[in-house]
Amino acid sequence: MGKTHQYTEGVPAIVKAPRLLSLDFFRGFTVASMILVNNPGSWAHIYAPLEHSVWNGCTPTDLVFPFFLFMVGVSIIYAMESRKAIPQLHAALLLSVLRRSLTIILLGMCLSLIWKFDLSHLRIPGVLFRIGVVFGISALIYLKTSARAQLYIAVVLLLGYYILMCFVPVPGFGPANLEPATNLGAWLDRLIFTENHLWKFSKTWDPEGLLGTLPAIGTSLIGILTATWLKKGNLKTVKDLGTIAGTGTVLVVLALIWNLFFPINKSLWTSSFVLLTGGLGIIILSLSYWIIDVKKHQLLIWPFVAFGRNAITAFVLSGMLPRLLSFIPFTSKGEKTNIWAYVNHEIFVPNLSANNASLISAVTVVLLIFILIWWMYKKNVIVKV
Repeated sequence: MGKTHQYTEGVPAIVKAPRLLSLDFFRGFTVASMILVNNPGSWAHIYAPLEHSVWNGCTPTDLVFPFFLFMVGVSIIYAMESRKAIPQLHAALLLSVLRRSLTIILLGMCLSLIWKFDLSHLRIPGVLFRIGVVFGISALIYLKTSARAQLYIAVVLLLGYYILMCFVPVPGFGPANLEPATNLGAWLDRLIFTENHLWKFSKTWDPEGLLGTLPAIGTSLIGILTATWLKKGNLKTVKDLGTIAGTGTVLVVLALIWNLFFPINKSLWTSSFVLLTGGLGIIILSLSYWIIDVKKHQLLIWPFVAFGRNAITAFVLSGMLPRLLSFIPFTSKGEKTNIWAYVNHEIFVPNLSANNASLISAVTVVLLIFILIWWMYKKNVIVKV
């Protein structure tokens, strides 16, 4: 017998899709990695794989944020697909998307104020700013367009960004260039946000700037298209796995070719960077889906699943925790300090190499966040921003 839908005032009941553990696993692994690389004990002592590229190129750390935005796209499908088919729900759904998008953006600004409450130097762009904008626009595109249109939009965004960055002259600086402070994106950020509201380590440009958000939407759209493929049941055999992973491989190869003309660069979020990270995201998600949801190998995934269930909450907490710990007074050798400074400078640093002390400090933040996230997971508490 076929499935039937209950109707209430002309609106069919929503059929909720089963939750895929591979999605929570990949998202959780990504957010745990974001927390790890964002919280070293000392920025002067970091192992090379845990550092971002100085400019062009790509390190393992550079993959973390685009993987998260890729999973934002994947999650949109599983959260909205059933309601997309019901036009009567679109208005309410769009309001919900707008509210969530603005909430994420505001959370980012609040985190910027935690260390120093100074509205005159509040950083407006940032990780959560980009997540909020990308989520909002990607959800709107998904709700109102077909998969074919989403593919075309992604292509237009990547090609359009390439043209803007490589061929449009920069006011006051002359020909197009890809240097940190003088590229078109940096000029636009200074024009709109002013230098006082950009990344404090540069002031003249921001790695999560406004123009770079356009190709970042492309990253999310790749996630949406990948999830659309998976939802059609196209991953049941090894041959299917090879087809999907092969598609990811093609994107990686295209990225390496485009890199010759438009260098892979995380700070600029170049179109080649989008193809590289999107291709790798497809490969990793398809493998995770195959291993976890098809073959049911799930023994070691649960810590990351817990992070994945409350990903934004975990990330926000990681921005707050070191600051909150610094408020807890502590006395060491007759001198007043705080508990977090004591742990770092009196326990980690004297007993470990500089890089290891810095790494253990970051791991400690991850573990402290995990304790709360695991409790939330076991109690089935999911905070929806």
